[in-house]
Amino acid sequence: MSSTSMRVASFNVENLFSRPRAMGSAPEEVGSEILDAHARLGALIAQDTYTDGDKKLILDLLVALDLDRSDTAAYAVLRQVRGRLVRRSKGLTTIVAEGRGDWVGWVDLTTERVDALAMTHTAQVLREVNADITAVIEAEDRIALKRFTEAAVVDPERNPVFPHVMVIDGNDDRGIDVGVVSKAAYPLRGIRSHVDDLGPNGRPIFGRDCPEFTFAFPDDSALAGKSLTVLVNHLKSKGYGRPADNNALRRRQAERIAEIYRQLRSDGVEFVAVAGDLNDTPDSEPLAPLLADTDLRDVAEVNGFDDGGRPGTYANGTAGNKIDYVLLSPALFDRATGGAIFRKGVWGGKRGTLFEHFPTMTSPVHAASDHAAIYVDIKIG
Repeated sequence: MSSTSMRVASFNVENLFSRPRAMGSAPEEVGSEILDAHARLGALIAQDTYTDGDKKLILDLLVALDLDRSDTAAYAVLRQVRGRLVRRSKGLTTIVAEGRGDWVGWVDLTTERVDALAMTHTAQVLREVNADITAVIEAEDRIALKRFTEAAVVDPERNPVFPHVMVIDGNDDRGIDVGVVSKAAYPLRGIRSHVDDLGPNGRPIFGRDCPEFTFAFPDDSALAGKSLTVLVNHLKSKGYGRPADNNALRRRQAERIAEIYRQLRSDGVEFVAVAGDLNDTPDSEPLAPLLADTDLRDVAEVNGFDDGGRPGTYANGTAGNKIDYVLLSPALFDRATGGAIFRKGVWGGKRGTLFEHFPTMTSPVHAASDHAAIYVDIKIG
């Protein structure tokens, strides 16, 4: 973009190099069951004390993960670093730990490599969207994202298009963190993490994090000397657990983002964007604290915004799949001149024919992501 305009985007890349097998090649029903069991087991084994009922459920979940007879299975691995959670003897598996203090360990999901052509298409999305600042969702870690951009998102002279790369490891142990990449004109000037923000239950509010990334506007722009703060988010999904619990957590996360946003505005930060995968629709009750109770505006409301006739950002792009967002403070929204949903990296429908995609995508496994990228253009000149 020119010095008179900037582009801000959000893109859920669904991992760059490796991804939990349960989220990748596993049949959808099997993968859902594995992820649900993994999430429920993680919460259970974190408890200070295991009741008899807890122990029975822990064992049932180990069976669901195929970890009752061995620490290693197709989709998960039980790490028992010190002490024991289970004892296996003569074909009988018993929960022997009485609580979190009796053992050190966890359950990891096994991973597999992302399809090489899918990686190429992920890079192609980033190149063609060509945003100055992109919120990146579901990146493994900073080094993975940096290596990816340096190798695959480069200009004709092989220089990285996005020399500034940052990911803060969050609370999700599946390797799906949030971060940001930006062009040379937008160096990262400040970072604030909310990984340790706690809810009423004493547990972290954010499953990943809600990092604040602060950038300075270019010196040759009309906004020179001012800063832009981008809050990058990936809220609790609707799957893998009880819907009521998921909705309640997603609402609490939205409430906390709204609190952070209001504090920024109170501190005099005029230009704020909230970007990422919020995992719910604009009219949903869990997102109301953010979308209805603040002055943030959805870029889909910008004059000239092009959704290609499909308002959703996930899968086939139906209204019920509008879950990825870029939200703008009033000062940014007033400067917005357009934007779009970029779907070329998504496989639409059974045959991929619902909308245009990259011609080299000949199978769903080649898709850059199940999520389209979304972006907005903002006048800064």
